Amino acid sequence: MEITDSVFVLFAAFAAVILLFIFLYFVPINLWITAIFSNVRVGIGELIGMRIRKVPPSIIVNSLITATKAGLQLTTNELETHYLAGGNVPNVIRALISADKANITLSFKQATAIDLAGRDVFEAVQISVNPKVINTPNVAAVAADGIQLIAKARVTVRANIAQLVGGAGEETILARVGEGIVTSIGSAQNHKSVLENPDKISKLVLERGLDAGTAFEILSIDIADIDVGTNIGAKLQIDQASADLKVAEAKAEERRAMAVALEQEMKAKSVEMRAKVIEAEAEVPKAISEAFRTGKLGVMDYYRMENIKSDTDMRSSIAGSDSSSSGDSTKNKGGDKK
Repeated sequence: MEITDSVFVLFAAFAAVILLFIFLYFVPINLWITAIFSNVRVGIGELIGMRIRKVPPSIIVNSLITATKAGLQLTTNELETHYLAGGNVPNVIRALISADKANITLSFKQATAIDLAGRDVFEAVQISVNPKVINTPNVAAVAADGIQLIAKARVTVRANIAQLVGGAGEETILARVGEGIVTSIGSAQNHKSVLENPDKISKLVLERGLDAGTAFEILSIDIADIDVGTNIGAKLQIDQASADLKVAEAKAEERRAMAVALEQEMKAKSVEMRAKVIEAEAEVPKAISEAFRTGKLGVMDYYRMENIKSDTDMRSSIAGSDSSSSGDSTKNKGGDKK
């Protein structure tokens, strides 16, 4: 019996400890006492409800105590609702306190909206107090004289709390500033004027209102460095001249090919005409024989015609030999003179 009683006592003590831990888990007395001494009204029922809703009471109570000590009027329902929506309650409280101390208008609704939008609301408030400097990448632009300039700028921005939700980010600022630099350099008459007065670029870019629709307000744009690049105008002229040369060569080759084709065509026509002459000459004997049969040509007429033909051939041969002999004599005379 004594052993049974001792086991029962141990079991009862163990059960009591477990029940105590369960009670303290669902009823965080220490947080309730801390809230009372911090002049924060949080009931035991609210703490138990937070446990049931799987909301850490320590986060809500500590955040509420911090906000109350800073002079902010918030309720546990507001903080619990933001936590259940997936927000970062301590970060929102820190942002509200920083904004209040810096005299920046920021309501709890705005802060929670910014936090739920995925932006760091505390960092945004810090950027509003301490402006941020963004370095742009190298921006290459060409002046009117064809010289390339490579510029690098520093953009000082401040967070615009009113446009953090739905406003464009740093990438848009960098893209717009780069576009403004390209436009400013491109409108310059020559690269020397840009090198002499780089502040003109800053003024022209600032006048364009590049921060419209963004989550930032541009305070200043400073040109940090300008380097002279390549002569793009000369390079383009060289490329154009090379292209024109190739076009001219292609046209010349086209004309040569057309001339060769025309020459071959004329040779073909010459051969064709020769063939027609030979064909016509082949008809002469037929015509003579036909004339003999019809009595239009006599034998004596035929002989006379042959004699005339032979005489003509002889005269042609004599004329050819005379011209060749006169040419030889001329060469000999020239040799004698030598």
